[in-house]
Amino acid sequence: MPEPDRIIRLRTVLARTGLSRSTMYRKIAEGTFPAQIKISINGAGWRESDINRWVADPVSWHTSGLQKTATSDGRAIRCSHC
Repeated sequence: MPEPDRIIRLRTVLARTGLSRSTMYRKIAEGTFPAQIKISINGAGWRESDINRWVADPVSWHTSGLQKTATSDGRAIRCSHC
């Protein structure tokens, strides 16, 4: 049985990718970076496997064909596991 995917927080994502916060959120909006998932009312994180895939090959990573969802304030996000 495979090990469950870990959820990592913003500081860890920024450290692993080397991106600035604004660049990361711009890439999420463009669909070229994994979107965060809501883990509590005020918290969000990223699936470690998604970040690892992006780090391994950032140029070919894209969210096309993934299911779109929305945050509680109506902003569109994309999620591959919903």
